[in-house]
Amino acid sequence: MADFLQAYEKTMLLEGGYKLTDIKSDRGGQTYAGISRKFHPNWQGWFYIDKGETPPSEMVRGFYKVEFWDKFQADSIVDQKVAESLYDFGVNAGVKTSAKLAQIICGVTPDGAFGPKSLQAVNSIDAQTFVLSFAIAKVSRYAAIVTKDKSQIKFLLGWLNRTLKGLK
Repeated sequence: MADFLQAYEKTMLLEGGYKLTDIKSDRGGQTYAGISRKFHPNWQGWFYIDKGETPPSEMVRGFYKVEFWDKFQADSIVDQKVAESLYDFGVNAGVKTSAKLAQIICGVTPDGAFGPKSLQAVNSIDAQTFVLSFAIAKVSRYAAIVTKDKSQIKFLLGWLNRTLKGLK
């Protein structure tokens, strides 16, 4: 079964580690360790940040486990690379988006809710086929974002590199 800590460490490297960022035109706005204040305004770590303190790393790790890993029931995914692909894209693009792309690849109705049918489907498909097909789907998604909103082109190379690193 897949291991959260392995996936978490890889994603933390891709998110830039435990630092506060506020990049102009980033749709997520201010982030800490990749956690967007805009999309997760009630995360308890903002209390620390607003006081000029560093949130405990356990708080960050717990957030990622509950908000992303567990939403994919990833402890029950047989292949580590499949779990990491779903989880990391969920962090980057949202759980529903990641789930929908996975469901399309696996031939499950794409509703964005990762339930028992989706879990069974990702555990039934050949892992290498899934990871490669999922990478192509992610690239297509990123291209669509940039086509729709040209201001996002400055993030495209980073998104593509993130996708490619996930294939290693």
